Amino acid sequence: MKAAVLKALGTPLSVETVPDPVLGTGEVIVDVAAANVLAYARDVFSGKRNYLLELPIVPGSGGIGRVRAIGPDATRLAVGDWVFIDPTVRGRDDAVAPDIILQGLTAGSEAAYRLQRYYHDGAFAEQVRVPTENAVPIGTIDPTEASRWLGLGRLLVPYGGFLAGRLLPGETLLVNGATGAFGSGGVAMGVAMGAARIVATGRNAEVLADLKRRMGERVGTVQMTGDEEEDRRRMQQAAGGVIDVVLDLLPPEANSSWVRAAALAVRPYGRVVLMGGIREGGALPYAWRMRSGIEIRGQWMYARDAVPRLAGMVRSGQIRLDGLAVSEFPLDRINEAVAHAAANAGPFKMTVVCP
Repeated sequence: MKAAVLKALGTPLSVETVPDPVLGTGEVIVDVAAANVLAYARDVFSGKRNYLLELPIVPGSGGIGRVRAIGPDATRLAVGDWVFIDPTVRGRDDAVAPDIILQGLTAGSEAAYRLQRYYHDGAFAEQVRVPTENAVPIGTIDPTEASRWLGLGRLLVPYGGFLAGRLLPGETLLVNGATGAFGSGGVAMGVAMGAARIVATGRNAEVLADLKRRMGERVGTVQMTGDEEEDRRRMQQAAGGVIDVVLDLLPPEANSSWVRAAALAVRPYGRVVLMGGIREGGALPYAWRMRSGIEIRGQWMYARDAVPRLAGMVRSGQIRLDGLAVSEFPLDRINEAVAHAAANAGPFKMTVVCP
């Protein structure tokens, strides 16, 4: 089969003929119809993001495809089923605290390298081998809509955060870092899940205005100034009342004071979910957390059952995927696709490779 291979950090991907994946028990082989090209893929492939991956590797984190072959222990999947290729692979030998990798992208920890070495290659290929539970049925779709269904990946991350934070209909939500791909998805998910009010923060006034135009009057926006106390005041003002849940999705380059501005805006006994890229700083006051009963939860990706739940929301019309501007590239133009993704990052834009 054809696949895009990263042989060394800082070098272009090479499209080559590689051996077809071999099926094992507990596994599924999927013919890849469309795979998402992350906006920051170039930073991963250059080594700038310092992700845990062993080379050479076929990258590609997640996709949409059709089942080619199933193992003997699959009881519901069938050859030909359309599936979402979930890149969040969990170790099966510890149900309480499993090691996790993002297949084709990174090991979540040093301990997860063993898992990555086995489920090594991702979706920038004509076929990919995944654990059975990572081929999630999405129902029958038109093949021309495969790329658009990749929009699930944009929504799954914030959806996982809302499930972790137990967001309820009628609550007020603050999405911190709403002008990126996942942040804007968080605003859309907040609307779909029945939040009464959603405060969207970010630096880009134009994108914030577009979010409000797309999502309606339940969305209030706050352009961050960098003044922590002023930003917090404006967040609470935009909420028009107490803030029940904060979802932080700030990127690595953001200032940790922006995390504090949002977290400290939550009401007593409120919930704060951290899913962003901030690596250091952002310490939150101990006494405030204790006396106010604040629940702070870190969340990486989402629970397994989030994928079929979200697919059901798309099927029911609660979430629409037709607002995405999709740019498609064939596999032999993968390096062009990586450059395009970096240059066209942001909400409601998606770059896709179609093997």
